[in-house]
This record gives sequence, structure tokens and C-alpha cells, in this order.
Amino acid sequence: MKQSVALAGGIEQLFGTRDENLKLLESVLGVATVLRDNRLEIEGEADSVERGVAIVEGYNEMIREGRVFDHAEVKSALRLALAEPDVTLRSTLAPSRPRVFGKKSVTPRSPNQRRYMELMEKYDMVFAIGPGGTGKTYLAVAMAVSALLTKQVNRIILVRPAVEAGERLGFLPGTIQEKIDPYMRPLYDALYDMLDADKLERYLERGIIEVAPLAFMRGRTLNDSFVILDEAQNSTTEQMKMFLTRLGFNSKAVITGDVTQIDLPSERRSGLVEAIEIVGRVEGIAQVYFAERDVVRHNLVQRIIRAYEEFESRQTPAASAQAPRRAAGS
Repeated sequence: MKQSVALAGGIEQLFGTRDENLKLLESVLGVATVLRDNRLEIEGEADSVERGVAIVEGYNEMIREGRVFDHAEVKSALRLALAEPDVTLRSTLAPSRPRVFGKKSVTPRSPNQRRYMELMEKYDMVFAIGPGGTGKTYLAVAMAVSALLTKQVNRIILVRPAVEAGERLGFLPGTIQEKIDPYMRPLYDALYDMLDADKLERYLERGIIEVAPLAFMRGRTLNDSFVILDEAQNSTTEQMKMFLTRLGFNSKAVITGDVTQIDLPSERRSGLVEAIEIVGRVEGIAQVYFAERDVVRHNLVQRIIRAYEEFESRQTPAASAQAPRRAAGS
């Protein structure tokens, strides 16, 4: 089957750099495309052709309405629309619920990212687990900033376990802030991406936004706050229980981590791994799991993650076979 659809404009954005968006459309739907006199011919199985035409026509409608998109926006929306048959390009480029993210426009770039953002709106506690580069931390910070700017909460609190320093920060030179800043830097980076530097500095000075090590949360009750625990795989059992019980009235908590990157001593079990087992089925708590297909960094990162997963799966049986012998000799 072959159909032809006129292009209203914005062809460069629709096609993408070096036609990458067009190639994505072809590979996912299994169709062939040809551009003829500002019309795009799509050929393939009937269902695939009709879906491709619907995507292009949805894009045309928004262009006629005066919408302007960049390459990254269209690519992210196209990936999402192709991954979920019931999702339209319009719904991804023009979400039904408006969100305010400061100076940054933030849109989900995969079905899991879309679900993650929806879960953070719906639930008061969300666990997000998966490899680096999947947007776990960045999207959580974006939703926290949105909640603050729209006055849903009064504070943002971002915490991380300072596991590299073994929580013994006194051994490092400098003030306490200088000691902990290196471990908090990724959180600061996300905040600076969302907010103007002057506004962020004011928020930090007034305690409206707080960035601190996990150990500093002990004994506190966090009301009217959006709280994010990042790198949660490096929390201990005691720290995780302490954090989960800090949540106060009108507050949300997002816990992010990568269970394949645990830096705790071998004898200590990850508080994140244990928490999923203990509270994972508690009503009111949501979980989302990311995989290498959700990575939004360079394409090579997806392949690297997949290669490591394959390597580790081959190593596991051998490691299990050796474990009893090591225990017996200890």
C-alpha cells in the first residue's frame, strides 16, 4: 500500500539531522518513504502506512497552528509516538496538562519517561530504578521545580548518600559545604539547567531549595516539600528507612537509583534493593523501571550499557559457583 501526504512546513525539523527522524519512522514502521514535490510518499503494509500518515498529518496540523519545534523536540515526540500505538504526535508535543519548568522546556523522550512524569504527579512516593542517562534524576528535579513554581510545595530538598567519603566528611579539607558539594554536583547541574542562576542562589540562601547529604536528614519531618533521594542504591538499610519515614504532610518523595552501580562495602546490603522488597507493594507507592532503550545520551551509551549487561549475565553463573568455595575457606 502507498499513500502520499502533503507537508505543511518545518520539513527540516520533521526529517531531523541527516534525515534521522525519517529513518526512525521507516525502521520502526517497516515502511519506505520518498519526498516528491513537498509531498511524502509512504509505502508498506496498510496499518503501518496509515500510522505513518497519521503521525505526519498530526505534525502538519500543529505547524498550521503556528507551532514551532526544534529537532530534539520532534525526535523525542516521534520516538514516543512510535513506541506506543495509542499515543499521537500531538499529545507528546502538546501535553494535555501544562507544566512549568522555569527556563527549560522538558518533554519525555521515551514511554517510560512519560509514565515516570505521570506517576510523579499522581503518587506521593515514586521509586525510579535504571541505568544512568535515562533521565531519572533530571526529570525528578524538573517536576520538583514545576511543583515549586506553581506553589504546590514550598521547598525542594535534594539528598544523596556521600558514600565515597564513607559519610566521614570531617576527614576532607574545607568547610562542610565544600566537603559535600562534589557529591551533590549533578543535582546542582540539573537545578541550574531549570532556573536562572540569580533565582537559584536566592532559593538556596533562603532554604527554599536545599541540597544535602542523606545523613543530614535524620530527625527531620519534611512538610510541604518535594524531596528527591538520588543515587539511592548507595544508601544503607538504616538510612533508607530513616529517609522514607521523613515524609510529612503535602509532600512528595522520589527515590532514584541504579542497582547495578552499588558502591557500598560488600557486606552491606543496599537500602534501595531492600526497600523495593519491603515497601514495593504498599498502596500509594509507585515504581518505574528504566532500561537501556530509555537512555537519552549519545547512542553509544545504549550499546555500552547493553554490552555490560550481556557481559555480567555471562559472569554470574561462574561467580555463583565460586561463592561457596570462598565462604568455606574464609
